[in-house]
Amino acid sequence: MDSLITFSITVFTAFFAIMNPIAGIPVFVAMTEGADVATKERINRKATVTAFLIVAIFVVLGKFIFDLFGITIPAFKITGGILVFYIGFEMLQSAKSTIKHLKNVAIDEQIAISPLAIPLLAGPGAIVTAMNFVTDVNLIHIVIVIFIFGLMCFLTYLSFRLSDFIVAKIGKNIIEVLNKIMGLIIAIIGTNMVIEGIKIAFNLNL
Repeated sequence: MDSLITFSITVFTAFFAIMNPIAGIPVFVAMTEGADVATKERINRKATVTAFLIVAIFVVLGKFIFDLFGITIPAFKITGGILVFYIGFEMLQSAKSTIKHLKNVAIDEQIAISPLAIPLLAGPGAIVTAMNFVTDVNLIHIVIVIFIFGLMCFLTYLSFRLSDFIVAKIGKNIIEVLNKIMGLIIAIIGTNMVIEGIKIAFNLNL
């Protein structure tokens, strides 16, 4: 039981750092500027539900995808770790991630699918992190990963719904500070994934 609790906390921390519902608010506000409340709600709901379905499919079909393309766990962990580290490094450098954000998007409801659901919420970082947690684990761990990602999507939905209020109360500067903290955590998670991949590849017990 203790191991499942530790695993759940680790998964939640990783997903929270990758998705960062608060830091995503300025993006949502900018992309839905000028839209009425009902339109924002539809975009918000479609984006979060789509993101959940995408990651859930990757989690469930992860082993099949590995077998289909002949991907090994060490290779996935190392490559995924480098990718996750890069996303965190970009956040620390105050640069909008070229992986997560797209520019000059027209204000219409299609932004719910892209770029909000893909790649803002269910981007490479989230997908890689999710699949990393379900490599070589049993069914209960897979269920935990899907449930916690669903929880993160719900928290993101709430933050987007309250986006105007949150920006007015917290301010963009505080959100930027939180974004940098999450960037550091993401970079550390990525480094740890690389270390785990190397350990498995060379059968190291350090």
